[in-house]
Amino acid sequence: MNLDIDFWTKKYEQQQTGWDIGYASPPIASYFDQIEDKNLKILIPGCGNAYEAAHLFNKGFKNIYILDFVKDTLDLFKKTHPDFPEEQIILNDFFKVKDQFDIIIEQTFFCALAPTQRKEYVTKMKSLLKEGGKLIGVLFSRTFEKKGPPFGGTKQEYISLFSNHFEIKTLENCYNSILPRKGNELFFIFET
Repeated sequence: MNLDIDFWTKKYEQQQTGWDIGYASPPIASYFDQIEDKNLKILIPGCGNAYEAAHLFNKGFKNIYILDFVKDTLDLFKKTHPDFPEEQIILNDFFKVKDQFDIIIEQTFFCALAPTQRKEYVTKMKSLLKEGGKLIGVLFSRTFEKKGPPFGGTKQEYISLFSNHFEIKTLENCYNSILPRKGNELFFIFET
């Protein structure tokens, strides 16, 4: 299976977007609702419909960059959020981005990548974060019966994968997952 632009574009066109809950993920929204520094430079890769970006923007965060390689999703976001700065909407492949951020949000991007790309993902995330930067978000804490995406994993796998590049500050069961994901998500904060 080739998880390329065509694959994901078709998923959106056919409305096969089971990962899309229609609003910002509660664990991520709760984390940012307690952050006072609204000037942090934030990246949301594989943003899809970018509900987290809209939530943060409405909460006063203005230095948010959304990234996807599916043009239609970004065009829809521009249309539905005309006040969001267009120069902060990036149509590109995550692995080709060259910039640095204070925080990167992980929300159903990691699980959409082929497991063979996970080491490359970790290395790229590290390179995109400023010194003292944070990768935060949610990861599945389960495996899936069917062939992905989504691709799951375990807490131990994530520790093994990320610990050589990040300090693991938090990696624990989400207390505020949406009902269908309850007990199957880990909230994490990894710091450079």
